Amino acid sequence: MTRSPALPGRDAIVATAHESIVRGSRSFATASRLFARPTRERSWLLYAWCRACDDLADGQDHGHGMRVLDDAQERLTRLRAMTEAALAGHWVGDPAFDALRLVAAETRLPHHMAHDLITGFQMDADDWRPTTQDDLIRYCYHVAGVVGCMMVVVMGVAPDDHATLDRACDLGLAFQLANIARDVGEDAGVGRCYLPTDWLAEQALSPATMMAPEYRDRLAVLGGRLGDLAARYEASARFGAPALDFRSAWAVLAAAGIYGGIGREVARRGGAAWDRRVTTSGREKLGWIIRSWGEARARATLYPPTPRDPTLWRRPGR
Repeated sequence: MTRSPALPGRDAIVATAHESIVRGSRSFATASRLFARPTRERSWLLYAWCRACDDLADGQDHGHGMRVLDDAQERLTRLRAMTEAALAGHWVGDPAFDALRLVAAETRLPHHMAHDLITGFQMDADDWRPTTQDDLIRYCYHVAGVVGCMMVVVMGVAPDDHATLDRACDLGLAFQLANIARDVGEDAGVGRCYLPTDWLAEQALSPATMMAPEYRDRLAVLGGRLGDLAARYEASARFGAPALDFRSAWAVLAAAGIYGGIGREVARRGGAAWDRRVTTSGREKLGWIIRSWGEARARATLYPPTPRDPTLWRRPGR
């Protein structure tokens, strides 16, 4: 009688998830080390699933090598099926989706949040383009804002603590806006453009012309606009820190500084922002970790109860 092979245990899945975050994002990997161990491991598990979904949808390897796909819809169908199996508590056989199975069971992660993320990948598969700033932010919610919401649930925040989830969503929006600003050139190379068409029209640009050297000054205006918008959402997100325990607040504030630096650097470089990829140096990361330790200690004073800016975009259901 042939025995079935033993299924990988939690430790093995966590180890694989850790490898994924180290390969996929040095910034997030650095910030995640500040969490207490249970939260740290669960953040790796959640990241591994998010990263795998993004890679599968875009034909990437840990965020690198995006290419044009001719089977995007089939990939989405597979992604949805494995996600639903994981949320149902079934062993999937893929480490990243089994990571979701674990973290969903351990945190009671609301399933609709996972569905909202997949909607973002569907938008890309449909070659969706934003017309207005509101369209852009809605897309950012589906690919990153909802990840912020899932992350604070992983940190122990109740799924019905909407005020804290709103601030977490703001941080995800800030991160994605910085990503879009940094990756304008890379996205254009595979036929994508996340700059709203009305923004482009204001600068007499189009997706086909915006990367031309003679239009870099105009494009720099839009890069700065993305950076400013990211900064607004980052500033709002910081007021969620008092709702978190010290280690979680330290990690979140460090990530805000480290990743926020990308949007700030894009704005600072102007038309040269896309000559080489914008990154945050190891020295800058260490600086933010030190600074954020003090901010986390003083978070109740630095970020007192303050109504969220009503002009900022509100996530679905809010």
